[in-house]
Amino acid sequence: ISFFLVGGGEAANFAAYAFAPATIVTPLGALSVLISAVMSSYLLGERLNLLGKLGCALSVLGSTVLVIHSPEEQEVTTLGEMASKLQDPGFIVYIAVLFICCLVLIFILSPRYGHTNILVYLAICSLLGAFSVSSVKGLGITVKGLFTGLQVVQNPLPWILMPILIISVVTQVNYLNKSLDVFNTSLVFPIYYVLFTTVVITTSLILFKEWVSMSPFDGVGAVCGFLIIILGVFMLHAFNNLDISLKSVQQQLHCIAPDSTKQPTKKEDQIALVDNMETQHTGSIPKVFVIYT
Repeated sequence: ISFFLVGGGEAANFAAYAFAPATIVTPLGALSVLISAVMSSYLLGERLNLLGKLGCALSVLGSTVLVIHSPEEQEVTTLGEMASKLQDPGFIVYIAVLFICCLVLIFILSPRYGHTNILVYLAICSLLGAFSVSSVKGLGITVKGLFTGLQVVQNPLPWILMPILIISVVTQVNYLNKSLDVFNTSLVFPIYYVLFTTVVITTSLILFKEWVSMSPFDGVGAVCGFLIIILGVFMLHAFNNLDISLKSVQQQLHCIAPDSTKQPTKKEDQIALVDNMETQHTGSIPKVFVIYT
């Protein structure tokens, strides 16, 4: 059941790539982490501590900043334009390097280190995101063309992208489930989110050259928004087992603050005795030390 649920969620997520730039859709996937944390606290009785709540707030803030400074995607309306972008030499070199890395991870590193290193399975899922996102962009143009009456069925590009999308999505879900079976969920999701988002944004920037239309201000804003989202996701998952609440923080601060009613220790009592010493003169009588305790 979990396989189909995860697959359905990924399918809905990839459908969004057909209608919006990947540099917006992918980082906003952090909102699903936020919703999962909130729903689990209500439905499963899991407690969301103070750092988790701050992580949720940072995720929303980072998503808002990223949307405000997101780049404009180059308009690609036909399969011919999409095919020309897929045939760009820079993109071909990039996707070839990712394909070789995936083969090495799947057939060499995964059998040896997959059960001990969390990055192996998650790297496979993340690198395959470049293939799935590129495919779903082309298939989204195909679906739009079908509704507008264009002759897109005779074009070979959709029939090439469809098996690539299916294979990549099935492989992603398979290795994601493997990582969830072996490693802690609080580690899997934030690491997977960071790796997957980085790969998809890089792919989108190379494929559609979105960075060309960005100003330096928007570039810095988009990077800052992405880093804020990463920080929020990390705080939400890395410290979920700590018992930290606003009440406990207030109690700690109250313990640190000085308390006038606190009984002095032995050392403090000695210092007070020395400080309270006074000398008195009584005619020719030598000095008398009077100690007030």
